[in-house]
Amino acid sequence: MTSPKLFTQFKTVLPIILGTAIYAFGLLYFIIPNQLMEGGVTGITILLNYAYQIPPSLSTLILNVPLFILGWRILGGKQMIYTGVGIGSLTFFLWLFEKMIEAGLIYPFVTQYDYILASLYAGVTLGAGLGIVFRFGGTTGGSDIIARICNRKFGWRMGQVILVIDIIIIGLSLFYIPKEKILYTFVAVYIASKIIDLIQEGIYAAKAFTIISDHAPEIADLITIEMDRGVTLIPAIGAYSKQAKHMAYCVVSRQEIRRMSVIIKSIDPRAFVIISDVHDVHGEGFREDG
Repeated sequence: MTSPKLFTQFKTVLPIILGTAIYAFGLLYFIIPNQLMEGGVTGITILLNYAYQIPPSLSTLILNVPLFILGWRILGGKQMIYTGVGIGSLTFFLWLFEKMIEAGLIYPFVTQYDYILASLYAGVTLGAGLGIVFRFGGTTGGSDIIARICNRKFGWRMGQVILVIDIIIIGLSLFYIPKEKILYTFVAVYIASKIIDLIQEGIYAAKAFTIISDHAPEIADLITIEMDRGVTLIPAIGAYSKQAKHMAYCVVSRQEIRRMSVIIKSIDPRAFVIISDVHDVHGEGFREDG
């Protein structure tokens, strides 16, 4: 493998390893000490810990290895490489943090009253860890492998498969933990999902303006002068009038939405404007890094 390819692989693998470390820490520092839950195969490892005191590192490895082999055979090795990295590093960090807790080097966050605080921090750490892993094309195995296989074999949607698995696992947890802990778990899961979305979509969210007007070139010129933003003119034909015109397309930051609207209306108050969410913007005036 050439040096540039090795460097690219390293830049992908290192964040996945970092993400699994954060995720493992959240499980052992916030989730398990406070008897909260998680979905998927990770939820099964937590249940096994609650019911039989089986270390999560051991059950994670035992449950994921057969799934990984099955996924490798059905989905192919190329799709499973980063999943293998995620499973291996998650197992390692769970084992490492377990040993550190046993040695007294880490004292888990345990509360008898403020479970909202535990849920919030659990959601942030789990979401940050998974968000980083997902952003760089990895997974932590488990239900994600099952969902991919079901999608490949039966055409089932991955999101629906994962949701059903999560509901079953969290439902089974009612036999081992109080109902109110399940409700706190939902808080953690919700926070985690928002953090995952934030990391996946990027913190540089912006707004895209699609402007349909007979005066699109004039609007584009004024945006360029007044806001120093690039504008793209796209040829278009009105379906009803059959007349040729232009559409102007421009991406601005959230803070510039009001100013943009004022400029458009100053030239054509009747312009048809579509404002869309844009995530993880790169280029001049936004992010320059990859």
